[in-house]
Amino acid sequence: MKPFAYRRPRTATEAVDALAAHPGARFLGGGTNLVDLMKLGVETPHTLVDVSGLPLDTVEELTDGSLRVGATVRNSDLAAHPAVRARYPVLSQALLAGASGQLRNVATTGGNLLQRTRCPYFQDTSQPCNKRTPGSGCAAVEGHNREHAILGHSPRCVATNPSDLAVALCVLDASVELLGPEGERTVAAADFHRLPGDHPERDSHIRPGELITAVVLPARPAGLPSVYRKARDRTSYAFALVSVGAVLDVRDDGVIRYARLAFGGVAHRPWRALHAEDILCGAHATEETFTRALDAELDQARPLRDNAFKVTLARRLATDVLTGLADPGAPLTPWPHTTEQS
Repeated sequence: MKPFAYRRPRTATEAVDALAAHPGARFLGGGTNLVDLMKLGVETPHTLVDVSGLPLDTVEELTDGSLRVGATVRNSDLAAHPAVRARYPVLSQALLAGASGQLRNVATTGGNLLQRTRCPYFQDTSQPCNKRTPGSGCAAVEGHNREHAILGHSPRCVATNPSDLAVALCVLDASVELLGPEGERTVAAADFHRLPGDHPERDSHIRPGELITAVVLPARPAGLPSVYRKARDRTSYAFALVSVGAVLDVRDDGVIRYARLAFGGVAHRPWRALHAEDILCGAHATEETFTRALDAELDQARPLRDNAFKVTLARRLATDVLTGLADPGAPLTPWPHTTEQS
């Protein structure tokens, strides 16, 4: 690891100013991703601006019923918060599905949204990678690409976003608050991350020098059905091969009043299933409806050489999730949501 300077601001404004004063600096939250990348030589900042001590570590109930989550709230604290467990169970479940208990105890809300892909070619500085070094090529396109994207990828990058939290925020219609040199602004969580296109080095639409200060969850009644489920290679902590976050509200007559659906582990960003949602809303909650909705969404998939299985996995996982939300008493599909064999 190369030497670096260290700054510890007292306010969010001081943090933004400190970053602007040191070109090439990085914000440091829990450090569970950035420090790893520094050890690998992927990240080589000259200065770290430590934001973990900023007064952004509270969960605040707003007067309109929404919940404002500070950017430095720890993942474990957010997952266990009573209001999150009661009104946003998909978020609590997504957080608990991510990483280990030790990592969740230090990882922050803002840092989780900004974590980089776990593509092994990105993490190996001896390999070409357009995300790490623009214009160098993508070794994963013809390499080992079992864990890579099936939706929205480009010839320049087939990496996936690793965040479980981000998938849940998409289906909750959450928003991300930012502070930068040009002031404050808010971005919808579903629009925060981006597809690779010609610039895979850009993971999100965050602007240079901006700091995530909070995430806002819109008002939700307790008991609104929502679920996060994740398929991975082992039951211990691992990144998603495919994950599904969903919110589904079904009327007494069986008609779907409200639906949100998103996939993780399949694209460069959390994949909001807008085609599926269009079919689900206003239709009867039946197996035929779920099949039609998922066909409409997953027909867009373009698997790589090694990961066609993800299309089937996404379909089965989403069907299971939607069926369970529509009828909490229905039996779950009898297959394990891990591909671990031993």
